[in-house]
Amino acid sequence: MSRKLSYREAMREAMHEALASDPRVFLMGEDVGRYGGTYAFSKGFLDEFGPERIRDTPLSELGFVGAAIGAALGGMRPIVEVMTVNFSLLALDQIVNTAAALRHMSGGQFSVPLVIRMTTGAGRQLAAQHSHSLEGWYAHIPGIKVLAPATIEDARGMLAPALADPDPVVIFEHAGLFNLEGELPDDWSADISSARVRRAGKDVAIITHGGSLPKALAAADTLAASGIEAEVLDLRVLRPLDGASIMAAVAKCRRAVIVDEGWKSGSLAAEVIARIMEDAFYELDAPVVRVCSEEVPIPYAKHLEEAALPQAEKIVAAVKGLFA
Repeated sequence: MSRKLSYREAMREAMHEALASDPRVFLMGEDVGRYGGTYAFSKGFLDEFGPERIRDTPLSELGFVGAAIGAALGGMRPIVEVMTVNFSLLALDQIVNTAAALRHMSGGQFSVPLVIRMTTGAGRQLAAQHSHSLEGWYAHIPGIKVLAPATIEDARGMLAPALADPDPVVIFEHAGLFNLEGELPDDWSADISSARVRRAGKDVAIITHGGSLPKALAAADTLAASGIEAEVLDLRVLRPLDGASIMAAVAKCRRAVIVDEGWKSGSLAAEVIARIMEDAFYELDAPVVRVCSEEVPIPYAKHLEEAALPQAEKIVAAVKGLFA
């Protein structure tokens, strides 16, 4: 048996479960209370759980992320909602210099069991300041886990183990997925340690995460009509990367395309390729290629935004180039 729900509903259900089952859990962020969340993730929560558990914050990411770190050190389990990833830059000092480093700098005396959720990605005509994909920045930082749920199952299931983790966890939720609907099986499962094969294949591995997963799956369907069977690997966990799953996909298919909505320069895609070169070079029958966003601030105009981002057609062309 299964039931149908949207990505938004799955994430809301996961937060509701966390709040209802553990009095240490509380939600804080801009407009999470009376407004119900910028993306309606917390609609109705204020009436049900009250202002002590659902805390509207001032427009100060530096301040409220810092407050959440203090609460986590004091034994609470905060869920912090950052409206969009670009605003998280205002809290980088708290996330990188404090939350990520405290366990190490205290010699293991302190941990920061903090979950930070943030909306990432482009495709909604929000122009350059609200269309970033900065997962690769955070995946660079020791001391935190970085998650990118791209399916209904992961939206529903990743929050609980993230809250149970003794160290900070950053969850990137791609806005293009919020209205995605799918079936959630009764026996669903999720973890925050491994990649998942979303489509089996034998000819080329398409390795991706987050909002690019539906595009990779669409590209795989198109390629199948041409006789090319693509395996689609959803990284899901960006730090620590599941190297074993990446290498297994490369060894199986002997060709690989990395799809990453981040910019190519210094990208997460570059890290994945470097690891393939280090650990699976002799498994390859062709150079690894990548499909990333163009090296420009994301445009506002819809046709230019679409041209700047990875699309299924670009993935298909990149794969076919490996067989030319």
